[in-house]
Amino acid sequence: MLDEDEKLFLKKVGEKLKYYRKKAGYTNYEYFAYDNNISRPQYGKYEAGANIQMNTLYKILKALKVTPEEFFKGFNS
Repeated sequence: MLDEDEKLFLKKVGEKLKYYRKKAGYTNYEYFAYDNNISRPQYGKYEAGANIQMNTLYKILKALKVTPEEFFKGFNS
């Protein structure tokens, strides 16, 4: 069970994923997931704040051409 801080952290991760996806030119998360061989339903959950494994996050950031350092810059949990 996640506590409130963890839920807030995952929500912020999801918001940043959505931001960088849109910045990459994908207006729809399903197109991004399909183009990058990521489960469309699962990716949608990540943007909504679902728990994500680090290797999955790394794969997504690589597809978005965003470094982990850039993704977490200014990130406060």
